[in-house]
Amino acid sequence: MGRQRLTREQSREQTRQRLMDAAQTLFMKKGFAAASVEQLAAAAGFTRGAFYSNFRSKSELLIELLKRDHGTIQQDLQRIFDLEANPQDIEAHILDYYSKLYTDNKCFLLWMEAKLHATRDAKFRGKLNALLHETQHNIARFIDAFSQRLGFTPAVPADHLALGLMALCDGIQFFFVFDPQHVTSATAESVLAQFFGAVFGNRQPL
Repeated sequence: MGRQRLTREQSREQTRQRLMDAAQTLFMKKGFAAASVEQLAAAAGFTRGAFYSNFRSKSELLIELLKRDHGTIQQDLQRIFDLEANPQDIEAHILDYYSKLYTDNKCFLLWMEAKLHATRDAKFRGKLNALLHETQHNIARFIDAFSQRLGFTPAVPADHLALGLMALCDGIQFFFVFDPQHVTSATAESVLAQFFGAVFGNRQPL
């Protein structure tokens, strides 16, 4: 039996994902500014025309890459919260997830490239900020839901905790990538675990 032919929409989506995968690799290897549209298209096995049939610019493609990574992280967190487990086990899963996220997140440099680009491009900065605000909102929502399960109110507002967590994870990843001899895996995991311990250990009953 022959392979089923893709529909037009499926073929277009396949092309789009191949372009995004190639761009992710190239952006992290060469940098956003240094990677040309021609190089991105060639790396995916397409022409410049195929690129512009799917994306209006490199900036649009970069935002789509960030949205894809953002979606993956949100799905991972949702799966943890959907576990049929007691709150203490869920807390342990969350601690484990965030304590290892800095090593598992292959898109860290992509987010750094985006933040650098945002400092020079106001239009792109607005789109990136919207995505970061959505991320903060979603993390705050998870914190609120988790607090309800445990039956306590965090001493710090959920949106502030979410912002602190995002900043801490960024910082840990930065130091781990650029100074791994000083900020070892054990150090990074300990810092993140202590952050969670401080947040969820200082509980005020509802």
